[in-house]
Amino acid sequence: MSNRNGRWTSYLNTVLARELSGLTRYYDRIIQWLPRENDSGRLLQELEANVKEAIDGEDNFPNLAEEDERRTAVLINGTFNHHFDVQGLLSRLKPKLSRTSRILLVLYNPYFRWLYRLANRLGVRRGEIPTTFLRRVDLENLATISGFEIVKEQPIVYCPFRLLGFGDIFNHALALIPLLRWISLAHLSVWRPVIPGRVSGLSCVIPARNERGNIENALRRFPRLECDVEIIFVEGHSDDGTWQEILRVAEAFRHRFQIKALQQTGKGKGDAVRLGFANATQPLLTILDADLTMPPELLTRFYEAYTSGAGDFINGSRLVYPMEGEAMRPLNRLGNVFFAKTLSWVLRTRLGDSLCGTKLLARHDYQRFVRWRGDFGDFDPFGDFELLFPAAILGLGIVEIPVRYLARTYGSTNIQRFRHGLQLANMTMLGFFRITMGLGGRSKQR
Repeated sequence: MSNRNGRWTSYLNTVLARELSGLTRYYDRIIQWLPRENDSGRLLQELEANVKEAIDGEDNFPNLAEEDERRTAVLINGTFNHHFDVQGLLSRLKPKLSRTSRILLVLYNPYFRWLYRLANRLGVRRGEIPTTFLRRVDLENLATISGFEIVKEQPIVYCPFRLLGFGDIFNHALALIPLLRWISLAHLSVWRPVIPGRVSGLSCVIPARNERGNIENALRRFPRLECDVEIIFVEGHSDDGTWQEILRVAEAFRHRFQIKALQQTGKGKGDAVRLGFANATQPLLTILDADLTMPPELLTRFYEAYTSGAGDFINGSRLVYPMEGEAMRPLNRLGNVFFAKTLSWVLRTRLGDSLCGTKLLARHDYQRFVRWRGDFGDFDPFGDFELLFPAAILGLGIVEIPVRYLARTYGSTNIQRFRHGLQLANMTMLGFFRITMGLGGRSKQR
């Protein structure tokens, strides 16, 4: 009997650890809090993390509130299934967390108490039967009233045995089927504390290729934010005098902004953004396309969404309001809708627009994204997916700002819709197999 129990718990913890490690391997520390008496510690042991520890008792939990750039994940494995005051527990925990902290909840399906009871009688499982009946609606209510937001949910484990590899196939397949996917034995939920906070400065990267007529307006229309602003122009092999215009404008506006002017050796917007971010010095990073189809004035809303605590990754959405004139061709719009819907399914995160050029995030998180990209691969021609993918996987909390997409007033688009569309489709397929299906993801072990 004990051998069968070992197989049940061993495989269950392996599946849970595999899913959670997609997040924890990029965090600085993981703390398992209030482990149950019958918790063997196997899940914590199998998780990939730089620092791991278990803390028993509410009074022993460290104060994480001063962490500005470090990310600590708090693992709570099954404890909520047996606790009689979950709201009280969350209310006492939140003051000890920072906005960079995340709670990783492992919950067991309350509808399957009969199965746990049967498994105990057959000797394939040991431990208490879950007593607290937490449904998805209960979790959403508890998060809201306790000052948290649920940023990621994933039903997981439908077969608790390996079965010569068929268990993995069964678990991956059922997770893709609507409605049936919610009959899993366990449920993973990632929560972020909603905590506002000001930042000292923002770096804005402006990729520019053949955009001479827009460079000065990008600075004239740039909003006055309640922080220091660093502007980083990245020029990419222009033939219309864009580089000379950048140098002229940088001198003319040096009294208002810290301005850097860089030239690409590589090609494409994705390469330009990476170069700009690598040279940024401020704690917040954002992108403004030099064509100004996303109005620079709206950057205030991105900044305020971050500082208010609404999310740690702010994304623009161009598909809410009617677009100005011929700002986006019908086939391009259809492609944008397709990728937004597809990525929402692949990443298990609701996205309204996956290809809006303007995004805002913390520089310390971007450094984690670079590590993630090294594991996943470098396939993105624009740089949108390589930001959205890790933002969803790491549980940052993505919030979108609706913007009215404007028509160009100078130049022409650098997008090659068919070639670039095929590259994005390829990356979406890779995301499906490596993230959704969990097949062949990482090439490196840390």
